Amino acid sequence: MRRRLLLAGALATVLAAGTACGGGGGDDAAGGASAEKLTIYTARDKKVSTYVVDQFTAKYPEYKGKVEILNLGAQEILERVRAEKANPQADVWWGGTQQGLSAGAGEDLLTSWQPAFAAKMDPKYKDAEGRWFGEILLPEVIMYNNKALTPEQAPKDWDDLLKPEWKDKIIIRDVAASGTMRSIYAAMIMRQSPDGSNPQPGYDWLKKLDANTGAYAANPTDLYLKLSRQQGVLSAWNLQDVLLQANQSNMPFGYVMPASGAPVLVDGIAAVKGGNTTGAQKFMEFLFDDKLRADLAKDYYQIPAVDIAEKPEWLAQLGLKPLDVNWDVIGKNETEWINHWNGQIKNKG
Repeated sequence: MRRRLLLAGALATVLAAGTACGGGGGDDAAGGASAEKLTIYTARDKKVSTYVVDQFTAKYPEYKGKVEILNLGAQEILERVRAEKANPQADVWWGGTQQGLSAGAGEDLLTSWQPAFAAKMDPKYKDAEGRWFGEILLPEVIMYNNKALTPEQAPKDWDDLLKPEWKDKIIIRDVAASGTMRSIYAAMIMRQSPDGSNPQPGYDWLKKLDANTGAYAANPTDLYLKLSRQQGVLSAWNLQDVLLQANQSNMPFGYVMPASGAPVLVDGIAAVKGGNTTGAQKFMEFLFDDKLRADLAKDYYQIPAVDIAEKPEWLAQLGLKPLDVNWDVIGKNETEWINHWNGQIKNKG
């Protein structure tokens, strides 16, 4: 009898040890929450994504060491999430154009939900069914090397980029993989055809721009290096990244707010359907924290889609002039337009 009691006690000890070591998952022995790995596909600048994730894991230490960031172009994210639909690898899609996120929603790639921050948001900056939400507004501007050009010498409007004096002096981020560039080029087509019914004048405009383009950069880093080395002196790019590179990386970059207006993208975030929904939603709620948004506006040049109480000086004095762009029309036509550009215009101007 005594031997049986000893064996039963030993077995109970082993089982208890196995449970304490986490064999069943869930909460740990001290009652703290465990967290699944969180994978984020992002088109954000690495400085921004690193800062935000560091702040997130500081607030939610259960995610320390469990957040993986993959930096991609916005269009690359859409294509990757689309390809992985049957076996999702990402949990968060962070940094995508309105038209890209809308395409993802239409293809049933995104999770629908109604977070607390959505009530504060202008309906035009979010999906009606809660599948994506605009985080920031991104004006697209003319970018220039300010060691090669003075503000007076830099082009003042989009049409100035077509002038003969800029032949081979323009560097463009390769368009097809970039949500930013796809949006800029689609907006240039819409300038010539506001209802999108006749893209040919826009194609003609882009062919003239192609003739002045000395090179297409493979990615943003390549663009910054080429422009800083004066392999070209002009580009078209989003304002936030221009300011980040100029003020945090000491790149010789300035910008021009185009006289006819800057296309303003709604850049947003979504939870990928079939991913870690709990972690994704926690991250998204955190991203709309008022203090974080104020810090990102002040230190990382973001224009929040939901107003903040006090704007930093650079934003208060920005003088943004939006170009009249119908993003719904662009959303319907962008793929066709960019495919035409890629096949019929690129390197043929």
